[in-house]
Amino acid sequence: MSDLHLGPDTPRTLLALQRALQALDADALFILGDLFEAWVGDDARELPWAQAVVALLSTCAAARPVYFQHGNRDFLLGTAMAEACGLQLLAEEVCLQAFGQRVVLVHGDAECLEDRPYQAFRAQVRQPAWQQGFLAQPLATRLQLAAQMRDASQQAQADGPYADLDAQACAALLQRHGAQTLLHGHTHRPARHALPGGAQRLVLSDWDHDHGGARGEVMLFSPQGWQRLPQP
Repeated sequence: MSDLHLGPDTPRTLLALQRALQALDADALFILGDLFEAWVGDDARELPWAQAVVALLSTCAAARPVYFQHGNRDFLLGTAMAEACGLQLLAEEVCLQAFGQRVVLVHGDAECLEDRPYQAFRAQVRQPAWQQGFLAQPLATRLQLAAQMRDASQQAQADGPYADLDAQACAALLQRHGAQTLLHGHTHRPARHALPGGAQRLVLSDWDHDHGGARGEVMLFSPQGWQRLPQP
């Protein structure tokens, strides 16, 4: 799963996640980024809505490994929050080997090369110096700055959807890992894309139960292949 974008204003999406985790029948859970709408530092885990997420994930992690890969909205999630939730942190690019297949897991934002302003922003905020300066500010200030960045992002999306992943970057990922499947989120456009040589790119759904609809999926990977499971 990916792109739940949880926050203080997503109580119904949080309830959908609770139902999904309670019904989960799997050996492991992989969260491929943007679990949160905006994660401004691990001290935010003390906020009431974040405590509810910690409780859900730690209960899930007591039954199976739960892996987390950073997204463009929660790249500041650190070891303190991971430990509180029982999450095992993944690198930005991972090759999963299961059921005789090799699957590359990424969030997807790093491969959206056509969005040059975002790539410049991404390069800036992934710098340790920028992160140290941001995290040194009071929590209330960080929350306000995150709200401003979220508003700017929503305005940018109103002007057009996220750029899609670059085809050459996807091919390079698969070639580098000797894999035939790329799994990612980020674009909020769930689909299966056939790639040359019999490869495929699977796009995870985003989640939203709070803004006039009920959207969200868990992608199940088993010996029978891939299956999308809608989460009402």
